[in-house]
Amino acid sequence: MRRTIKHITTRLYKPLLVKYLSATRTYTFKGIRLVIPPAVFHPGFFFSTRLLLRYIAKLPLKDRSFLELGAGSGLIALYAAREGAQVTASDINQVAIHSLEMNSSSNRIPLTVIHSDLFKDIPWQQFDIIAINPPYYKKQPQTPAEYAWYCGEQGEYFQQLFSSLRSYIHAQSVVLMVLSDGCDLNMIVEIALSNGFKLNCVLQKKNWIEVDYIFQVNE
Repeated sequence: MRRTIKHITTRLYKPLLVKYLSATRTYTFKGIRLVIPPAVFHPGFFFSTRLLLRYIAKLPLKDRSFLELGAGSGLIALYAAREGAQVTASDINQVAIHSLEMNSSSNRIPLTVIHSDLFKDIPWQQFDIIAINPPYYKKQPQTPAEYAWYCGEQGEYFQQLFSSLRSYIHAQSVVLMVLSDGCDLNMIVEIALSNGFKLNCVLQKKNWIEVDYIFQVNE
């Protein structure tokens, strides 16, 4: 029944959402006001970002080194920085980078913004906390905006992620990743295992469209 409701809802909802997000929008959450251009993932219309943020809000953030990998508009990064973390926010999408810089300035919350394909252009350091809301649909991205959605036909995003992650963490690092039942969880778990990581589910939340999971990535 839930699959039927999801299918019907998606068919009705998606065209309206695509039209709405074709223009620059503003969004406010937890006192942080974002300006979100069309090519940037909008956290207000998808459950994953807010779920991950609420989980992260329970962690001690002050004076922690924090990376939001693929930060988009920067909601999680800005929240962590406001709470006293030393934050780096990265994205592969140049439009998202500009959005991050503008939202950092307008909210008067300083953070380090880096244009990078995963860890490629992030200077080496070991972060205390890494937050990841990854693309997970199996398709090859064709535009900068599609990198927020598609991980490649064979999960190339996750292969690159897990092959580089170890260099950016220490023994006490907390690495959190949000996924849903709409992705190939088995594929992602297998790629993680092949690189020496385990995905431990720390939170599961069902909504009217999907089931979202927060995984802690452990060695």
